[in-house]
Amino acid sequence: MPIALTLCGSIRSGSVNKKLQDAVDAKLRAAGVEVNSISLKDFEMPIFNADLEPDNVPEAAGRLADLFRTHDIVFIATPEYNGGLPPLVVNTIAWLSRQKPSPFRHAVFGIGGVSSGRYGTIWAQSHLRDSLSKIGALVVPTLLGTGPDTSVFDADGAVAETGVNAKIDQMVKELTHFSRGGI
Repeated sequence: MPIALTLCGSIRSGSVNKKLQDAVDAKLRAAGVEVNSISLKDFEMPIFNADLEPDNVPEAAGRLADLFRTHDIVFIATPEYNGGLPPLVVNTIAWLSRQKPSPFRHAVFGIGGVSSGRYGTIWAQSHLRDSLSKIGALVVPTLLGTGPDTSVFDADGAVAETGVNAKIDQMVKELTHFSRGGI
């Protein structure tokens, strides 16, 4: 059985991107995937600064890198800040990219996000896809961008839009069928 790690680039209460993470978790479980849903709140790391290396690397970076290395699937739900990635995601990727062996060369990655605008984090996802690809991650083709956030979820937090459910289904299909081919 494949094992998925899911995380969200927002740690605020009531985050719509956490709701997206939860929706993807449910669909992955329905597809027979074991899901480990985490919060970056549990992996505190200072702002990346190479002067902290090698003696003061946060232990959270090593713990999170180990999780990336031991899961077959990684899904990242990210907000978009001013057309780019939020600092939490940038900092997390920066610290993880310094870990050896690379935590990006085992899993198949999916990315998604919800925003207040119609473009549904498309710019942030483009940046995240580019960054992940440059450090060796295999990112599935589907971009799970949705918005505006006021219409994506119902009052109970369930996905309210048929088109969003179809995108999640397509991403889950890709995440469970794509493979690194044993490399």
